[in-house]
Amino acid sequence: MRGIKIVLAGSIQKLFFKEAFKFYLHRVQAGMPVELCEIKGTGHKNPEVRRNREGELILGRINSRDHLLVLDEKGQGFTSEGLARELSKWAEDPGRIPCFVVGGAYGVSEMIRSRADRLISLSCMTLPHELAAVVLMEQIYRGVCINSGHPYHHA
Repeated sequence: MRGIKIVLAGSIQKLFFKEAFKFYLHRVQAGMPVELCEIKGTGHKNPEVRRNREGELILGRINSRDHLLVLDEKGQGFTSEGLARELSKWAEDPGRIPCFVVGGAYGVSEMIRSRADRLISLSCMTLPHELAAVVLMEQIYRGVCINSGHPYHHA
């Protein structure tokens, strides 16, 4: 795979999430480039205003070549093997780069959902955005391992 992009609304603050995210990020980067874009949180108290401001900042970090994959609890769920297959398909499109978007504490705005090429769910349950970022990185790593025949995924 030629690479992926990950856009995080807000940074990962809690040390244990930050360490777990970096652990899997480094493992993924050993096999392919990862562009990580952290959007500074707006800190606004109103959830709607915050989502919209974060959405504007996210839109400023993506471009027309990005195949926008937005994490959303109402999105399509995948098995690990299914995500691995999708990673392979996305890698075959030379004109587009898979770009995963993890919303902030209040999720993503409607402007981001409507721009998405696909909504992806990590769980039908709501996850804190920091945990969602960690789970996403682990599943990307697992998908890369599945595709390369690495024994990390034991199924």
